[in-house]
Amino acid sequence: MKAQAHRLAGRIVDLHRRRIFPGVVEWAGGRITRITEDPGVKAGGYIAPGFVDAHIHIESSLLPPAEFARWAVVHGTVATVSDPHEIANVLGGAGVDYMIRDGRRTPFKFNFGAPSCVPATTFETAGAALDAAAVAKLLARPEIKYLSEVMNFPGVLARDPALMAMIAAAQKHGKAVDGHAPGLRGEVAAQYAAAGITTDHECFTLPEALDKLACGMKILIREGSAARNFAALAPLVKTHPGAVMFCCDDLHPDLLMRRHLDEHVRRALRGGADRLDVLRCASVNPVEHYRLDVGLLRVGDPADFIVFEGWRDLRVRRTYLRGELVARDGRSLLPRQPSQQPNKFKAQVRTAGEFICRAPSPNAAKAGLLRPLRQASVGDAALHINVIEALNGQLVTRQRRERLRVMDGAVAADARRDLLKIAVVNRYAPRAPIAVGFICGFGLRAGALASSVAHDSHNIVAVGVDDASLCAAVNLVIRARGGLSVVGPRGRAVLPLPIAGLMAEGDGRVVARRYTALDAAAKRLGSRLDAPFMTLSFMALLVIPDLKLSDRGLFSATKWNFVPVAE
Repeated sequence: MKAQAHRLAGRIVDLHRRRIFPGVVEWAGGRITRITEDPGVKAGGYIAPGFVDAHIHIESSLLPPAEFARWAVVHGTVATVSDPHEIANVLGGAGVDYMIRDGRRTPFKFNFGAPSCVPATTFETAGAALDAAAVAKLLARPEIKYLSEVMNFPGVLARDPALMAMIAAAQKHGKAVDGHAPGLRGEVAAQYAAAGITTDHECFTLPEALDKLACGMKILIREGSAARNFAALAPLVKTHPGAVMFCCDDLHPDLLMRRHLDEHVRRALRGGADRLDVLRCASVNPVEHYRLDVGLLRVGDPADFIVFEGWRDLRVRRTYLRGELVARDGRSLLPRQPSQQPNKFKAQVRTAGEFICRAPSPNAAKAGLLRPLRQASVGDAALHINVIEALNGQLVTRQRRERLRVMDGAVAADARRDLLKIAVVNRYAPRAPIAVGFICGFGLRAGALASSVAHDSHNIVAVGVDDASLCAAVNLVIRARGGLSVVGPRGRAVLPLPIAGLMAEGDGRVVARRYTALDAAAKRLGSRLDAPFMTLSFMALLVIPDLKLSDRGLFSATKWNFVPVAE
């Protein structure tokens, strides 16, 4: 039976020939059959290729792929380059398979990579491991499009055999290799790129990005929920438009309901960048770099395109995928589909006493871990403490040294000085020791926050002003077998995340509302961060400098080793 023909008139944005003209797009069977210039077309919006997020972790939206797609299409996004290493760190290869299967239930074009760092380091406990052989097996699959971000940059610089085998496997299959090297500059960046790394999304200064561009790397300009680097890197759209792509990396559901790459495009246009260059950064560049089967508004291409109005205040009015209208005027037309709920969660409820910390013995200091209090000391004193400083809008942290009181042998937080306690609880073992450190930048005056979204091993990370609140917040997450929680004077709340402890099962709007309520509760407790839960989730990500906390202790990415909490 002959496929039904469709046609749409408007102002056609031809990004390859760099022209805009009135005309008609025709398609049938999901592919564009004809594009005709017609000066008589006077009405209709701009017709352009859909947007492609060049690096995102779908799990960070707290939604499974099919539900993420329902809301991304509203913003003109038709495809993602998605790193599934969050769920892979929990469930291994079975997690990657889950993401692929769930994504296939929608016309949205998910392009998943083979996670290169599961676990991210050997200094933490993850739920699974993918060695070089397992990664090579993934890369041989046609639905795996690239080698996901190679975060172990010290390993790359040392030419670690396992990492180099993964890169070689990607190159053998003609697939791109994504980078992750925050802060690398000059000759060190060149050594990293020379290993075969083709992109980086972790640049947080313009000079760093220029160094990596000089090495032949492509730069992904990131603007997510916690990491917001667009303002620093936006000049690259004007100076290096052929080597720039846009990405969100991690985007919580509250923002996904309001924006996606359409906001990157608007900001770049308002900044004075060439409008065709901007749209190429949002579509052509990632499609060509990753060799994606995503249409770019050419005859024979899949009919993946958008219709938008305006430029400076660009608004996507319609989104088409494989010729199907999937979003119109801010409303998704994709159906809601329940998802399966695989998980791995063995942690048992804890007691407040397990979060009490004593002044460390020499052995505990060497391990970088404050042990639970077992025997009180007589008298009060003070200790120099290595403190994590969380930064608003950044994934990097700074290391500070502060004095904290030791009262009856316990090292005490000081909320008045914004010196709070941070804890990481192993979720893969019933009663493993709890790692405890200290952090500033969250600003809580009371209560605690906890999350099983804790990049990349996804143990439970919590921050709070006192041990009882920390324990209560952690136990809410444990009882839900994964989730986000808030404990404060006005009550307690939890958003369950039953899918691997990372994603919720439900309508994205409902999940977004519940997340927004938790975010508001965290800010009522005093948090000054734009996205306190997103920032919290990165306080256990050891590969981003400088100071972070794993379930095994306080870790410095600069030194690539544990450091003592107290000195």
